[in-house]
Amino acid sequence: MRIPLAPAPQAPVRLPIAGFEARDDHAFPGRRAAVVYLQGCPLQCGYCETASSMGPARRAAAGEWEAIEGLLAARGGDLDAVVFSGGEPTLHPDLPAAAEACRALGLAVGLHTAGAYPERLERLLPHLDWVALDTKGRGADFDRIAGRAGIWRRHALSLSLLLEDSVPFECRTTLHWRDFSLDALEQLAMTLADCGVRRYAIQLARLERCLDPAYRSAVEGAPPREALESLARRLKRHFDHLELRG
Repeated sequence: MRIPLAPAPQAPVRLPIAGFEARDDHAFPGRRAAVVYLQGCPLQCGYCETASSMGPARRAAAGEWEAIEGLLAARGGDLDAVVFSGGEPTLHPDLPAAAEACRALGLAVGLHTAGAYPERLERLLPHLDWVALDTKGRGADFDRIAGRAGIWRRHALSLSLLLEDSVPFECRTTLHWRDFSLDALEQLAMTLADCGVRRYAIQLARLERCLDPAYRSAVEGAPPREALESLARRLKRHFDHLELRG
């Protein structure tokens, strides 16, 4: 006689939650999405507007994710999707399990990432329906803006994964004139187009929210809005979709 074995209990999902936005219609194109902000980021971008609200890095407390999962379930027909943002969500190895829990609720799953952990992104891709890849610059400029040497190579690997996969994605660049000139922005955009990126968004940094106080003031001699809009019009023919936000 065989005694049936009880299934091993599933390990709880551990995610350090930094914030929750119950509805954001811009976080996932075409979807009514909630946004779950996860704590922690290896980068130090001066224009960052979320780091100051996150507090110091910490371990996830028991029940944090379960509380968010309950909120998502309670939203019912008011949501189509959930987006994991940060910080850098791919820091957390339990993210695929959380994404699958969202799918079990009937929600599409999106991700906002700077591509700092391509090996984790690769494992996560089968659980995703949309990715926004934060592209901070070209090569050494990426490292300078992000405040971490060598990170651009990891981002390039993440971009390659997305280009080879079928998950829809866009590249996004936050524009602060301390970090860019018009020429540098055009070079970045053209590099992305040459790589095969079809959707690109340029979003203006919100000065009043920047983490670094030096980024909270307007840059003397910055290009006028008209010059930026003119550049965006020229770039549009190289993408299926290009959007200037802010």
